[in-house]
Amino acid sequence: MAADPSENQLGVSWHDSVWIPILNPTNVLEYFSQRTNPFYDRTCNNEVVKMQRLDPTALQTMSGIEYEVIHVQDPILFVIRKQHRHSATQVTPISDYYILAGIVYQAPDLCSVINSRMLSALHNFESAFKEAVSYSRYHPSKGYWWQFKDSQKKTDSKSTTDTKSNQASSLFQREGVNQLLEELSKQFPPNVIKESVGPGSTTGTVKLKKEVEDTNADMGDTSKETPDPNLQINDTAVNGLSSVPAASTMSKPGLAIPGQGQKRGSDSVSKQPPQKKKKQ
Repeated sequence: MAADPSENQLGVSWHDSVWIPILNPTNVLEYFSQRTNPFYDRTCNNEVVKMQRLDPTALQTMSGIEYEVIHVQDPILFVIRKQHRHSATQVTPISDYYILAGIVYQAPDLCSVINSRMLSALHNFESAFKEAVSYSRYHPSKGYWWQFKDSQKKTDSKSTTDTKSNQASSLFQREGVNQLLEELSKQFPPNVIKESVGPGSTTGTVKLKKEVEDTNADMGDTSKETPDPNLQINDTAVNGLSSVPAASTMSKPGLAIPGQGQKRGSDSVSKQPPQKKKKQ
């Protein structure tokens, strides 16, 4: 099948898996001249020499389209040129083909290379301009300014870090902290004051500040509740006929109240005063 000159074959490739293991500089041109190869022109002089079984050197005496191997890098790379021969010393190159690892490609010409580079550059410029326009902002009172996505990403990252910092600790973190605290408590044990009671101790027991405060609080409560033992209330009756209202007196040591004879003994029993006789 002859190649169509009007068709762009830069994106076309061809290979024959049967020939790939046995490719060498002597049979590479025969491999290229297969019927299924779209790059091969069956009207060329090579096909005429092949059909007439002529010597390959006869191509130099013929005029027309022919194929020639111009570079060999055995066994990976072979370059074949398609050219138009005018005489034995004058030829015009048409296109080049390279066989890389058994796969045939058409080599691009200079015009195609420049055109491709210019198109890619224009595409990059256009995409950059569109992206720049998307960042521009305008307001009648403020004018023009730029608003990039980096500032928005920074605010989003700050919000995510704040939410992460407010989250509760995990079980793994709590277990690690507990292990560290346990190791520190073993290395630096707390100093606890213990009670010292022994036969040779002249001082009393040493108590902690908390225990002293507790005992002081208890003593304050009991002092409020227990009455004064010096307060006594006596109810006396004179001759059983007239009653005297009870008087509450506070007896103190060394203070005697007239009208009442009190004698302190071991049992602190108060005696009644003697009865007076009535006048007739």
